[in-house]
Amino acid sequence: MIEVTGLTKSYGGFLAVDDISFRCQPGRVTGFLGPNGAGKTTTMRVMAGLTPATRGETLIGGHRYRDIPNPGTHVGVLLDASAQHAGRTGREVLMVGAKTMGLPESRVDEMLDMVSLSQTESKRRVRNYSLGMRQRLGIAHALLGDPSVLILDEPANGLDPAGIRWMRDLLKHYADRGGTVLLSSHLLNEVELIADDMILIGRGKIVAQGTKKSLLAERSTGTLVTAVDNEALSTALSAAGLQVNRAGDALRVDAQPLQVGQVAADQRLVLTELRPADGGLENLFLELTSDSQRDDLTHTDDPQGAPA
Repeated sequence: MIEVTGLTKSYGGFLAVDDISFRCQPGRVTGFLGPNGAGKTTTMRVMAGLTPATRGETLIGGHRYRDIPNPGTHVGVLLDASAQHAGRTGREVLMVGAKTMGLPESRVDEMLDMVSLSQTESKRRVRNYSLGMRQRLGIAHALLGDPSVLILDEPANGLDPAGIRWMRDLLKHYADRGGTVLLSSHLLNEVELIADDMILIGRGKIVAQGTKKSLLAERSTGTLVTAVDNEALSTALSAAGLQVNRAGDALRVDAQPLQVGQVAADQRLVLTELRPADGGLENLFLELTSDSQRDDLTHTDDPQGAPA
């Protein structure tokens, strides 16, 4: 378990993290979301003992990171895949970690195989690795000591679609075995697929936290639905007392997807699409962090009116 209580970090007059508190539970993947500069990486650096807190504390399994004996066997950390010794080979990077943690050399081979770095690739200097290969090496290093907690900052950065799916499956399996995962990412669709819980941060403050389902449900603005026979579906929904409006080729219903689906099932109507009308995690993220976004997303400029 990860416990963050009243954490504050300031740099001179700049408040990077402002009195935040949250928990990450075993057996669950927690998505840590926020715009650039929101305080995600600073929070993770404090957790890993790399940055001292101004106030508050972060505990992993009830202990501060610096008080954990042989911490790599309890906590796996990946904050910057590029911060690896460029002159060492991938194998050497893992061997140093294994020796530091008192692990057998066979563990290095297990990790290389797990992250799909071949023997040939493992003998190449890290400076010659692509970003995706460095991410795989970083994940291998984080898992080297078979820790019960993973703290990962943008682990999908640089991975191709197959690599992202591999990472998603890896982390789900890890959580299913009882591990605790804290994952930051800008790939909102990926977080929506993998996260059980979500923490949204903006300007150093927590703006929302809870299960993915509860956060999205609280801000749902209805349901978009289409059917083989939209007219029959519209009639059935109206008869059930639900407000229905046209939305292009779809129907927008002032109700939750479950209610809409139940009406369709009762009337034996075939649906071809059924989803929340709020656009999912992306709209939630933009709504709650709107005051910390660099770009104005409240309107779309007409490209024809743009200067040449």
